[in-house]
Amino acid sequence: MNMRSILLGSAAALLAVTGARAADAVVAPEPEPVEYVRVCDLYGAGYYYIPGTEICLKFGGYVRYDIGVGDLFGDSTDGDPSDAESYHKRGRYALRVEARTETELGTLQGKVQANFNWATSNGGAPDAEFHPVGNSSGIERAWVKLGGLMWGVEDSQFVMWTGYASGVVMDDSRIPFGPYETHQISYTFDAGNGFSAMAGVEEGNNDDSAYTAAGAITDYSPHVVAGAKYTTGLFGLSAVGGWDSVQDEYSVKGRIDVTPNDLFSLFIMAAWTDDQDDSGGNWYATWGGDWGLWAGGAVNISDRVTLNAQFSYNEFSDYYIVADVNFTVVPGLVVTPGVAFSHGDGDPLSATPADDQWGGYLRTQFTF
Repeated sequence: MNMRSILLGSAAALLAVTGARAADAVVAPEPEPVEYVRVCDLYGAGYYYIPGTEICLKFGGYVRYDIGVGDLFGDSTDGDPSDAESYHKRGRYALRVEARTETELGTLQGKVQANFNWATSNGGAPDAEFHPVGNSSGIERAWVKLGGLMWGVEDSQFVMWTGYASGVVMDDSRIPFGPYETHQISYTFDAGNGFSAMAGVEEGNNDDSAYTAAGAITDYSPHVVAGAKYTTGLFGLSAVGGWDSVQDEYSVKGRIDVTPNDLFSLFIMAAWTDDQDDSGGNWYATWGGDWGLWAGGAVNISDRVTLNAQFSYNEFSDYYIVADVNFTVVPGLVVTPGVAFSHGDGDPLSATPADDQWGGYLRTQFTF
């Protein structure tokens, strides 16, 4: 064998080995299949597991458009809020995010809702035409719950525990039934037989009452709220009480719900406060005067049409009547036209104008 043959053979062998190694270097292992979206059916529709965890996540919200007219729901453009000359309009996008998972201490749950609004409002000095419009945004709720313990931002338990009022859109336009967003810590005990009880502390805020500007606490003494309820398929009884630590006043509220069948439901709710300093209200007593009364109900005309109505009255002899109809155009899209009437009896402490006022509204809402 001559030298040339030996060199050619060695070169060929070297190229073969080098090519084999290069081919081996670029061969990647087959990826294992990954389940990126896994449905979580523990808590109802719309939940998905966060990949790699046992936490179930749900995104939702709604897109809403409101139009209001008349002295009750329209906008003033000349500085007189009791005399509306134009439409009130508001577009809102609400984003809701909720997460849940099971732990050795019970269900761990977190919920957040942020609202983004583009709305008109009252404006202008007397005799000066002006109709402002602009953006606003804010957190409506942001809380964590472990078992029965809840802490964070939510509507006051004085309102939530009794279920607000009726199903009408404008249920508290003239005679409110309690305050809304506040920092709070509460605990709810559920016996599992229809009976439950709640106790909590709240910070309050200064925006929810027309009768007092001192809604938020001013030291380390929180407002205190407690309630109990019993519900069955036919009826429900609920009661709640709140102590305003700033004004040292008490308020209580009770409610009866009756649902005899799937066709209609009725409720009556009453509230009272001790009103020691005759200020006309406190953090919990937003209705005006020592007591307030609300009654109403709903009639399910069909699977897609529901009629709602409500009557409200307070110690100042103010009253408010409102009715609307929910039309489910397609699943998820509801159109609600409504009409309301308000009478103010002229008490000097009342925040309701001393005359008769009418108003109408139209709400469209796509919930997803």
